Amino acid sequence: MTDLNSLHPAAHAYATEVSRGTLSRREFLTRATSLGVSAAAAYGLLGLAQPARAAAHIQPGGDLRIESTVKALKDPRTYDWPQMSNYTRGYLEYLVEYQIDGSMAPSLLTAWEINEDATEYTLTVRQGVTWSNGDPFTAEDVAFNISRWCEKSVEGNSMASRMTSLIDEATGEAREGAITVVDESTVKLVLNNADITLIAGFSDYPAAIVHQSFNGDPLDNPIGTGPYMPGEYEVGVRAELIKNEDHTWWGEGAYLDRIVYIDLGTDQASIFTAVEADDVDMIYESVGEFIDIFDTLDWEKTEAVTANTVVIRPNQAAVVDGQTPYADVRVRRALAMAANNDVVLELGFNGNGRVGENHHVSPIHPEYAELPPPVYDPEAAAALMAEAGMADFEHDLISIDDTWRKDTSDAVAGQLRDAGIPIKRTILPGSTFWNDWAKYPFSTTDWAQRPLGVQVLALAYRSGEPWNETAFANEEFDALLTEAVSIADADQRRVVMAKLQQLMQDEGVVIQPYWRSIYRHFRPGIVGADMHPTFEIHVSKLGFAA
Repeated sequence: MTDLNSLHPAAHAYATEVSRGTLSRREFLTRATSLGVSAAAAYGLLGLAQPARAAAHIQPGGDLRIESTVKALKDPRTYDWPQMSNYTRGYLEYLVEYQIDGSMAPSLLTAWEINEDATEYTLTVRQGVTWSNGDPFTAEDVAFNISRWCEKSVEGNSMASRMTSLIDEATGEAREGAITVVDESTVKLVLNNADITLIAGFSDYPAAIVHQSFNGDPLDNPIGTGPYMPGEYEVGVRAELIKNEDHTWWGEGAYLDRIVYIDLGTDQASIFTAVEADDVDMIYESVGEFIDIFDTLDWEKTEAVTANTVVIRPNQAAVVDGQTPYADVRVRRALAMAANNDVVLELGFNGNGRVGENHHVSPIHPEYAELPPPVYDPEAAAALMAEAGMADFEHDLISIDDTWRKDTSDAVAGQLRDAGIPIKRTILPGSTFWNDWAKYPFSTTDWAQRPLGVQVLALAYRSGEPWNETAFANEEFDALLTEAVSIADADQRRVVMAKLQQLMQDEGVVIQPYWRSIYRHFRPGIVGADMHPTFEIHVSKLGFAA
C-alpha cells in the first residue's frame, strides 16, 4: 500500500482544495496523477477507494465497424486530427494514457517522479515490452522519441510546442543533457525551466511512440508495440486494423479480430442512414439535432462534458487583396463584439454545451480565472470597424461543410451582417478544408480538450507555433505563458492565467463561443465505446459483451 505521506506535496494541497469545494474531483485526478501519483493513491488522498471497473464479460473475436473520417496518415508528431491517432493506436502506443475520469494512467511508462519545482522528471519504462519485429522496448526508445518531438525544424511538428522546456532555442533541438538514459528502464529529463505540462503532453494524440527505424510513414514497414497491425487503408473510404497473432502484447484486452473504420463523410444524415442500414456498429460523434434523432434508435448513448470547443478566428498575418485586415486589433475586436455567444451556442450547436468567453480557457481547466463576460455591442462593433477604415471591407468566413461547424459559422456570419459588417460565407468539403486549415484569413476550427489550460494556450497562441492558426505574436503573452507553465499550484497559476485570458479578449484573438458536450451512439453490447473527452478510441479495450 502506498504511503500517502510520501506523495508529492502539491498532491496533498490539491486534495485540500477538493475538501474545501474549490476543486473538482476530476481536475484533482488530472493534477495529482500528472505528478506521478497513482490513481489509487489519488483516490486515497480523498479518503476514497478507487472505483472498481465493472467486470464486463467480453467475448474474444469479432469484427467492429466504426464510422470515422479516414484521413491520410503522416509522421505522428505532425498529426493534426484525432482520427489519425485512433487508427494507429492499434499498433503505435503512448507513454501515458489520458483516462475518461481525468487521470493519467501508465502505459509504456509504469511511473514518473517529478521534483518539487517541476524542473526534473524521472521516467520509469515498462519492462517486458517488445516491438512487433521482436526488438525489446527500452529507455533508449523513449529517449529517441522525446528527442524527435523536440525537433522544431520539422514542419508541422506540434510536439515541439509541448517540449519547449527541453529545447535549446539556439539549435531548435533537445538541449544537451536534457534527456539522459540512466539505464535500460530509466530516463531522466532536466528542464530549462519549470514545466508542469510534460506528462499531459505525453498523453496527447501526436505523441505516439515509434520504432527507431521509423521513416515517417506509419503504413510503411509498420513496427509497433500494440496488439494490432495495419490492414487495408484507403483515404476517404475505409481502414482496417487486424489483430497481430504473431506478436505477444504486454497489455490486457485486444479482444477483437478486426476493427474497420468507415468514412461516410461529414453529413450526419448520411451517417444516420448507414446506421439504419446496419452498415456500422459505432459512430465517432453524434452532433446537433441528430443527437435526438439517434436517440430514437435502440442504441446506447454516451456523453462527455468537455473543454472541446470551436473558434472563429482571424489570421493576423493573412494578406487579402494586398492588405492585412486582421493585423488591426480594432478589426478583430469589432468582429468579437458583433457576436453574441449565447445565440451562437443555440443556433450552432443546439444548446448542447456551455457559453465561451473568447479566451479558450475552460471553467473545467484547473487554472481557469473568472472574468467579466465578453462585451456584445453590435453598434460599437460597426463604429470600431469604421474607425479602422474597414467599414466596406467584405470578410469571407470559411468553414467545413459539416453540420455544427457550418451552422456555427452561419450564426456568426448572420450576426456580423446584422451589425452592418459586410461578410460572405465560403463552405468547403472536408478533403479541401483540412489541407490549409491553419492558413485561411478568416475561418472556423474545432479544438479538442487538453487537461490544462496552459497547454491549450501554448499549442494554439504562443508565437510561431505550428498550430498557431491566428498568427498571434505577443511578447507579453509569451512571457506570461512561460511564467504560468512553471507554477505547479493552480491557485497561484490562476493569477497569471487571468492576465492571459484578459489579453486574449483585449486583442480580439478569437471568437470562442461555446464549450461542447460531446456524444456518441453505438450498438448495444459493445464494450469500451464510451465517449472520451478528447475523442480517443482505445482500440485494445473494444469488444462485444459475452
